[in-house]
Amino acid sequence: MEWLKELFIEPTFIQAVLILSLISATGLALGKIKFFGVSLGVTFVFFSGIIAGHFGITINPEMLTLAQNFGLIIYIYSLGVQVGPGFFSSFKHGGIKLNLLSLMLLVIGTLMAMGIFWTTGMNVPDIVGLLSGAVTNTPMLGAGQQALLQADPTNIEGANRMAMACAVAYPFGLVGLIVTIIVLRKTMAPKNASQAHDPSSDNTFISEYQISNPAIFGKTIQEIRKCADCQFVISRVWKNEKLIIPTSETVLEENEHVLVISGKQDVEKIRFLFGQQENIDWNKKDIDWNAIDSQLVSSKILVTKPEHNGVKLGDMRLRNSYGINITRVNRAGIDLLPSRNLRLQLGDKLTVVGEARAIENVSAILGNESKRLTNPNLLSIFVGIILGLILGSIPIMIPGISTPIKLGIAGGPIIVGILMGAFGPRFHISTYTTRSANMMLRQMGLTIYLAGLGLSAGAGFFATVFTTEGLVWVLTGISLAVIPVLITAFIAAKVFKVDYVENMGMICGSMANPFALEYASLGEEGEDPAVAYATVYPAGIFLRVISAQIIILLLS
Repeated sequence: MEWLKELFIEPTFIQAVLILSLISATGLALGKIKFFGVSLGVTFVFFSGIIAGHFGITINPEMLTLAQNFGLIIYIYSLGVQVGPGFFSSFKHGGIKLNLLSLMLLVIGTLMAMGIFWTTGMNVPDIVGLLSGAVTNTPMLGAGQQALLQADPTNIEGANRMAMACAVAYPFGLVGLIVTIIVLRKTMAPKNASQAHDPSSDNTFISEYQISNPAIFGKTIQEIRKCADCQFVISRVWKNEKLIIPTSETVLEENEHVLVISGKQDVEKIRFLFGQQENIDWNKKDIDWNAIDSQLVSSKILVTKPEHNGVKLGDMRLRNSYGINITRVNRAGIDLLPSRNLRLQLGDKLTVVGEARAIENVSAILGNESKRLTNPNLLSIFVGIILGLILGSIPIMIPGISTPIKLGIAGGPIIVGILMGAFGPRFHISTYTTRSANMMLRQMGLTIYLAGLGLSAGAGFFATVFTTEGLVWVLTGISLAVIPVLITAFIAAKVFKVDYVENMGMICGSMANPFALEYASLGEEGEDPAVAYATVYPAGIFLRVISAQIIILLLS
């Protein structure tokens, strides 16, 4: 049995991997258990590590640091790549308002934390850890620990206390937000909230019009598009009761019918432009598009050839060259309007309408081979991590602060990840990974990070919690989790007239809390706060990471 003792106790590489794997497996198994309909998921790995550390389980400190930091890097970079494509577009339309409200929530929570620090004399690591746990943001905790150790590499105790404070506040942050959502639902949600939003993730709208605006009689579609102040696509035209696929040179005449695809927010403009709207619902899911005209076929084509990655849709001239029409571009489950300036990305799914032979030709050009997408581009991942670590190590001088700030291993990779995800295709850099592959990378990195984090914080966790100081931590965590949310939600609803659905999605996204998002969607048929969640999440996660470092530099 000596070999078994060496396997589990001797501080070797194998022991480190074994212990971290056991903690991860135990936490993931327990995370599937639901408490009042809510499961902690991967977060339970954190608490499993704390319990293991409490009972004296240890591994080589250097290996623990390596595993913990590398896990965080993989998680944060993969997260950046995922949200990158929608990061900058999220600021359009109502996204600016939602992101400003998300920033307000962050500022209120940060000022409240700093106020608690000044009035109670609480240590800086404690207040940063409590704030990280209250907003259930582990990347913020990682950034705070890195900033603390950059300022004082010997302050290992402070980094561990920060992790313990986060662990204490985390469950109250999770449950506190859910309880707050319950309160907001009872006080703010209208009785017909379930019908306030279209449950679909489709951002496009299809409508049929009879040409009755004399201003466009005899004009080509290209001429009409130039004088319009919104984007649209005419997918079909009925001329003399014959259905055709239009090109940019197609002339529209009085009383002809057109099928127009536009953004939902532009429907009124489109109606004013073309004239009479027909009372036909073309947005139903069960429409058989191929039955509309036997000569035309509607098909979905995948973009799988690397040479088309980042190419503008208009530059490919598919409509005029092949007589087809692209009506929608589905990217990551969201339908986009196929404008001329839309840059294609690997994995885009195009809805194409045209004759069968023409669609076959376009399919051959774009690739349409799903097997090509199953192999992730590991080169871009590692190059991105390298660039992220380099960026995170660059000292940045801020006026009024004596110590230069560094983005660190949490801030650098997420910025590079966002930039790679957003602009990589423009430079023909393939950053595409399947959603399952990206989720695997994120979950693997987060799990390893949480296992190491819990193990390092577990030694003095319970001795700290069951004290007067521990009670103060609990009350502080609850306050930081609930009060800023209530204030922001009230201002958003009463001052900025944000409806309940967007309000809840914005709050969950700002708090980086997918568990609360799932709960907010329960019992509300048609409610879709995920759109608002995705709008504020990228900026929210980035600003939380940066705010942790700023708090430490200002208060230390």
